[in-house]
Amino acid sequence: MTRLTRRTFLGASAAFGLAAALPSIPPALAAPGRPFAQRFATPGTDTAAKFRWWWPHGLVDLREIAREVDQIADAGFGGVEIQDVHHSVRADLDPAGHGWGTPAWLAAVETALRRAKDRHLRVDLALGPCWPTAVPTITPDDPAACKELAHGVTYVQGGTVYSGPPPAAVEPPEEGVHKQDLLAVQVAKVIGSTTAATVTLDPATVRTLGDGETWTAPEGTWAVIAYWLRGSAQQPEAGPHTEPASYVVDHFSRAGVQAVIDVWNSVILTPAIRRLLRETGGDLFEDSLEIETEATPWTPDHLAEFRRRAGYDLLPYLPVIVQRNEKYPFTFDAETTNHVRDDHNQVLSDLYHDNHLLPLRDFAHSLGMILRVQPYGLPTDAIRSAALLDVPESESLGFKNLDDYRVLASGRDMGERQLLSCESAAYANGAYSTTWDKVLQTMGSVFAGGVNQAVLHGFSYASAPGAAWPGFAAFSPYNGNGIGYAEAWGPRQPTWGHVPGIAGWFARTQLVLRAGVQKTDIAFFRQKGWTSTGIGAPWATNDGIPVGWTHGFLSEAMLDLPSAVVRDGRLAPDGPAYKALVLDGDIFRNKEHTLSVHAARRLLDLARAGLPIVVVGSWTDVHAAGIALPGENDQLRTLLAQLAALPRVRVATDANGIPGALADLGVTRDVEYDRSTIMTVHRVEDGVDYYYVANARHAENRRITAVDQDVWLTSRDRSAVPYLLDAWTGRVERIGRFERAGDRVRVRVALNPGQSMLVGFGPGGAPHATASDGEVRFDGGKLVLRATAAGAYSTTLSTGRVVRTTVDAVPAPVPLTAWDLEVEDWQPGATPTETVKTTHRLSLTALAAWTAIPELQDVSGVGRYRTTVDLGSWRPGLGAYLELGEVFDTYRVKVNGRALPPADVLDPVVDVGPWLRPGRNSIEVEVATTLLNRLRVSNPAVFGIATRQAYGLVGPARLVPYRQEEIR
Repeated sequence: MTRLTRRTFLGASAAFGLAAALPSIPPALAAPGRPFAQRFATPGTDTAAKFRWWWPHGLVDLREIAREVDQIADAGFGGVEIQDVHHSVRADLDPAGHGWGTPAWLAAVETALRRAKDRHLRVDLALGPCWPTAVPTITPDDPAACKELAHGVTYVQGGTVYSGPPPAAVEPPEEGVHKQDLLAVQVAKVIGSTTAATVTLDPATVRTLGDGETWTAPEGTWAVIAYWLRGSAQQPEAGPHTEPASYVVDHFSRAGVQAVIDVWNSVILTPAIRRLLRETGGDLFEDSLEIETEATPWTPDHLAEFRRRAGYDLLPYLPVIVQRNEKYPFTFDAETTNHVRDDHNQVLSDLYHDNHLLPLRDFAHSLGMILRVQPYGLPTDAIRSAALLDVPESESLGFKNLDDYRVLASGRDMGERQLLSCESAAYANGAYSTTWDKVLQTMGSVFAGGVNQAVLHGFSYASAPGAAWPGFAAFSPYNGNGIGYAEAWGPRQPTWGHVPGIAGWFARTQLVLRAGVQKTDIAFFRQKGWTSTGIGAPWATNDGIPVGWTHGFLSEAMLDLPSAVVRDGRLAPDGPAYKALVLDGDIFRNKEHTLSVHAARRLLDLARAGLPIVVVGSWTDVHAAGIALPGENDQLRTLLAQLAALPRVRVATDANGIPGALADLGVTRDVEYDRSTIMTVHRVEDGVDYYYVANARHAENRRITAVDQDVWLTSRDRSAVPYLLDAWTGRVERIGRFERAGDRVRVRVALNPGQSMLVGFGPGGAPHATASDGEVRFDGGKLVLRATAAGAYSTTLSTGRVVRTTVDAVPAPVPLTAWDLEVEDWQPGATPTETVKTTHRLSLTALAAWTAIPELQDVSGVGRYRTTVDLGSWRPGLGAYLELGEVFDTYRVKVNGRALPPADVLDPVVDVGPWLRPGRNSIEVEVATTLLNRLRVSNPAVFGIATRQAYGLVGPARLVPYRQEEIR
């Protein structure tokens, strides 16, 4: 056990008036000489959130580019990801003169890099114009271009003599495709009808015809199928981006990735840009694997690679591999069909890793950068991708639930990587109506899935041809119509003045979520490492997480990583340290009991090394993943029988038996609580435990309510005590009331939906409370009791002594109903980027949403509410909470002219006690809105369909006094 010393723990706490600070963080995260308290108070840019920065190609002003870097830096964000994205623009953006890779575009990139270097920001660059990755140096017929396998079919009756020509492809080639190569012609007997949505074929009758062979159909109905290899002619979205046009590269061949590298070396990497990327460049970025074709994704060497990797010939199975419009037109028996498709997908996955991701990672490293990729979109092993990549990335709009994130987080942890990124906070029809309240609720849950880097979606360049007020927005209107999705954050938004507080919350939360390594209770073995499916671990979702269990997912490739060792009963002990592994059937194939021989042997090795394993169901029918080679199924039955017989293995009849099996194995969870929507992330660094605790939703469409309950947290150092880390203010304070039982510590958790808290463990000091009928906290190193009502309060200390504290009279709550309201009304100016601000002044006798105030119904902007309260003879020991009730989006508070620290957007209750004084006190609440209500009337063609949002300080608001007494 690592014990904390006061010297290592305190650091710079005195400089911040804190009782203590948490220990130093890893060199990868920490600036030299900056202990955790200082780092947490002023986290800087290295753990801050990033923005996706959308450009209309190089059709930009260099001074504006530098100004926007300043705007992002001034707001407290840590970097930008430059993307040529302009789905909202229908005007000509001059791809020849200003497109991706042109001198104008390169000059803008160089300007962004230079300014970012001055402002200590990182600049990420996409691998190509928009997505998927494409280059302008290839045509669809080029060997490096994205390929598809198209099929043609004709049906003949017995006795028919067939000698060609081969059936033409049912899907004609795309424009620009001038070459089609005949891969093979096959015949197969039809079982049933040829008009069925999926035609069933007899696999035993499949035969590949020779060149020019004349074939006579035997009795029955026969399919004659031709396979044509050709370019798909896919272009990146919302083009044209270049002149000549760019085409998507083959993501499964070395030729495809080499075409990308060649363009970068010959066009993008000017001497200045190459130098600046080493100095301030961050990531090379690739979006999700959105290979779109009406036929079958393919690569020229696929048949040879399949034989080498899968161990058998794919050719006899081609009929059930080909697709049309993402559907399979042919099938064999279900088992054969599913298994060969699984092998086909696995080979494509391996080719994607070996021929695309790994060479790109090496290329990024050669530039002094790292590779960040969204490794999903096709059925590939995303868990393996996450382990290979420098930074795997997820997305909040496309992922179905938190298990989609946990898939990638598990690969990250087993691959000994640090970050899981997320393309964050894009919402359908959310343009100019997205609130930071919603963003924080989303990210509060996403972080619970293992994410620790937000790339916010996004920041649009100021203007573009055809843009309407308030300027260019990449996705609004979307493809020329509809409100579109994703905000165009920046100074065009009324909330931008409040954003530094939100940026600070991101930076501090991400700082804690990157400390050390993530620890996870159990892992579920996945026969397939797919993500973005919404298919997770039902027992964990429904019964495990609600009481504190944490879980991850492992695919077969994870079992071969250097981290996949067992020590003291833990898998990957220096990483996630899984306490047990659960083996269930293939959830993507109706719980089919399937494994590879290699995976079975590795599971047996791990169990023999002492890893507890729970086998769900009877595996006497186990069979090989994919098409079984001779003898494989017999080997599997032997291996699974040996596994089940080991002392650290339990067999559960079904998933309901998992908790009993874990208990029988002595496996416990690190966090425990009564059933609720709390979720946690546990990270450990140098023996110090950190917890992210959130009231989270498994999926965005789930409704949750506030929680207020006890939570037991594991602390490996039994002398350590819990500290609350305030991500809004940067304060680190001892928790005043908690109970320890061995290595468990019980703390109280009260969180609104989506809200989170950070807890770290450090050395103790003065006694704390273990029980009290009042609110107990540390204030200035002293244990105090805070109460909103007079009375005698009883507190039990950790020494066992019971202390009674008398609280004298506390003033009654003061309703705050009368306010002077000044509203800064944002309206379109003479140009798309000009905003005219007019002022409305009102006196309110009661708070109400702006939609209920005729003068403000269609107003968007900033509202400043001012009121005065006379506190009379306000004496020492008194304080007050400002309860704001309902507030639309962001807010700031001033008391007696002094701006208070940022406060939690998801919990509009502010402790104003330190700033109050006897007599008259002024209180100002500044609220900011979206632009939707104004856009409804200024641009009704796009936004008129939306409903007004209920802006403002809605309340009810009141001042709730409290009295604070030291517990002696």
